Amino acid sequence: MGADPLMAGNSQRRGRTSGAGKKTATAGTGGKNRRSLAGRGATPPAEMRKGHPAQRKAQADARRRAERDRGRQRAEEAPELLLGRNPVVEALRAEIPATALYVVTGDSTRTDERVAEAVQLAGDRGLPLLEVGKAEFDRMSNGALHQGIGLQVPPYDYAHPDDLLDLARDSGRPPLVVAMDGVTDPRNLGAVVRSAAAFAAHGVVVPQRRAVGMTASAWRTSAGAAARLPVARAVNLARALASYQDAGLQTVGLAGDGDTDLHDYDGFADPVALVVGAEGTGLSRLVRERCDVVLRIPIARDTESLNVSVAAGIALYAAAAARRG
Repeated sequence: MGADPLMAGNSQRRGRTSGAGKKTATAGTGGKNRRSLAGRGATPPAEMRKGHPAQRKAQADARRRAERDRGRQRAEEAPELLLGRNPVVEALRAEIPATALYVVTGDSTRTDERVAEAVQLAGDRGLPLLEVGKAEFDRMSNGALHQGIGLQVPPYDYAHPDDLLDLARDSGRPPLVVAMDGVTDPRNLGAVVRSAAAFAAHGVVVPQRRAVGMTASAWRTSAGAAARLPVARAVNLARALASYQDAGLQTVGLAGDGDTDLHDYDGFADPVALVVGAEGTGLSRLVRERCDVVLRIPIARDTESLNVSVAAGIALYAAAAARRG
């Protein structure tokens, strides 16, 4: 009997058989069947899966962080309003840059000798004296205690980290730069700026994020040194330190658990970037990894640690002494 044409067609679609009755690959598959059996790799984290709740949460967190960063940047770019009789007088005595003095009209504090001195100092500098109503000044100060007086301080004009190297080249002395890793107290920043100026450093570098900037309080604590010594801001402090290393500076960290005692280090006469850490937490992991050497300052056993500005001052004194020798 002849073969059924329909059955013959089905046999052709299912594939050819060899003479031994063994099925061979169907023409034109291109190995598709083998690929379909292959695994798809590791399952991506929940944060990377489209539509997953964890991904939506991660995206919302990223948006909130971006908004906080934008808000912080806007605040840093706006003038600072320094409030209170003592802070304003001290700022004017220290000749902190300012653009105007605000005084509440009809306020009994106008007879206060500190307010009178502030008005006199502002007038001597040619600063505008702006009288405002109490309700308006309450709004301007966001309800903070102002004692009827405020000093408008312009945003600080930061240098670029590379500018400090240019300054060192022009000075004819080996570069000496202080990098501050995550310091959040403006008084510590001001004190370090003051010590850096006293011991002939070429400038101070601070991170752009998660660290204090040159506020009026930092200016005041620097006792005028901030007017003479540049403060640079780095987008990424670890990368700025790497750039300094490429320029020939040795990055020297300070930490209580450092590998070498300060008095045993003999490299301070050479180009150095001295790196100090944040209050309480010290050097961050990435910044510490970028340090060529980490020094410790020997202290009495019953003293837990040194204030960051004190530690920086001791190390800067050691650097100045090595360069004089």
